[in-house]
Amino acid sequence: MNYLLLSSLSFVVGIIVGLTGIGGASLITPMLIVVFQVPASIAVSSDVVAATLMKIVGGVKHWRQQTVDVQAVKWLASGSVPGSLVGVGLLHSIRQSDINLDSLLLRLLGIAILMITLVALLQLILMMVAPSLKLPSLPKLNLDTLNGRAIAIAVGAILGCMVGITSVSSGSMFALVLIALFQLDAKKLVGTDLTQAAILLSVTSLGHLTLGTVDWSLVLPIWVGSIPGVLIGAKLCQAAPQKALRFAVYLILVMVSWKLAHSA
Repeated sequence: MNYLLLSSLSFVVGIIVGLTGIGGASLITPMLIVVFQVPASIAVSSDVVAATLMKIVGGVKHWRQQTVDVQAVKWLASGSVPGSLVGVGLLHSIRQSDINLDSLLLRLLGIAILMITLVALLQLILMMVAPSLKLPSLPKLNLDTLNGRAIAIAVGAILGCMVGITSVSSGSMFALVLIALFQLDAKKLVGTDLTQAAILLSVTSLGHLTLGTVDWSLVLPIWVGSIPGVLIGAKLCQAAPQKALRFAVYLILVMVSWKLAHSA
């Protein structure tokens, strides 16, 4: 294992996460599997634990910059936290069955990342090619109403379950939800996404520690690279060209997810 390379690549991923709020688990988990040949079950659990600290650091940075929508974080986390525990519970059940967990996770990771990325990429392309095009949009959730809070909790629970099983979408899919349902402006989107993910992953990582598939020799080098990376990214967030960055990240994710799905 080349730990220097792992820390270096994690540093790059940390910058991307701090800049865009996406790409953490969607990039690090496939990187561990494809580049370093780590079994999928170990890659998922180790990345969940490693990503937790990275998201917390990024979330605190954005909180201090006052670029966080507290209400959105509160109600999404109310659903995503218990949802993630359900996902981890499903992993426990799978481990006790005759199903090949690594093969299943490879396929689930590939499909999950591919679906999330294609939707996001299509939306981004339309915004870049035809910025004046008025696409149908969902009504903004009113979190002052019982109905709005219930929808936020339900959406959070579904996505939280996905995170519990695969480790991905704590940033990318929640970012799409924050755009579509909460209609946050660019300044608060990244900070809110990171803060919600920090709460979700804090609980999810505890669940994955009970699986016995966390490899601390992977977690520590990821921290060494990703923590300073996410701080730099968060600092540059407001000045960076977000659309170009997201387009590049989404293209990488499409290629990676396709490889993962076909490796299973």
